[in-house]
Amino acid sequence: MQQLINKRAVITGAGSGIGAAIARAYALEGAILVLGDRDPQSLAQVAQECRQLGAQVRECVADVGSVEGAQASVDACVEHFGGIDILVNNAGMLTQARCVDLSIEMWNDMLRVDLTSVFVASQRALPHMLGQGWGRIINVASQLGIKGGAELTHYAAAKAGVIGFTKSLALEVAKDNVLVNAIAPGPIETPLVSGISSAWKTAKAAELPLGRFGLPAEVAPVAVLLASEPGGNLFVGQTLGPNSGDVMP
Repeated sequence: MQQLINKRAVITGAGSGIGAAIARAYALEGAILVLGDRDPQSLAQVAQECRQLGAQVRECVADVGSVEGAQASVDACVEHFGGIDILVNNAGMLTQARCVDLSIEMWNDMLRVDLTSVFVASQRALPHMLGQGWGRIINVASQLGIKGGAELTHYAAAKAGVIGFTKSLALEVAKDNVLVNAIAPGPIETPLVSGISSAWKTAKAAELPLGRFGLPAEVAPVAVLLASEPGGNLFVGQTLGPNSGDVMP
């Protein structure tokens, strides 16, 4: 049985990695999709894969680093499908530097893309969800937002902000049947980690109880669970951790 039949879902950063895996999983579950990404070629490829799985799909080429870009996919869903039921704030960036070497531009870019975009898109979607008395917002954070990471102070700070935002918004809107939760993956084999040094990745894999990085397809079912009924009905302000054992709250 399809768990998301006819649910209107926006997924940002859907052109690759975890976002693409969630898009494919939602397509299989019967969702109507608006897929956002700043790379039109990779976005078109994922959109076509989802159509082949039977989904109705709209593409939205936008950069969530601007306010207009962060709002664009939500606006497209409302315009073309009459509303929005599920928002997956997945788009993000990852760079690496010691704190002493971080420029203010690197810091601001990270917070703008990985944190502020989550606020902007959520704020755009909320009136529609509150008006219909049903909604799911799923924010992709990171286990580094819980435990921190050397040479990733800006990234960890942004993802910790996503977790705090998730909890606080969940408290505001749960009574209106809008459920807000986060997913905090551990290291996942995605293009996002391509900018991280191989030495860091090798050392990180050796630390993990599971002994390996995860795959995007192993994270996507968590996003299905949180969006589904009755499976996701009791999750309020939670942070679920598909992280290979890296963090055990």
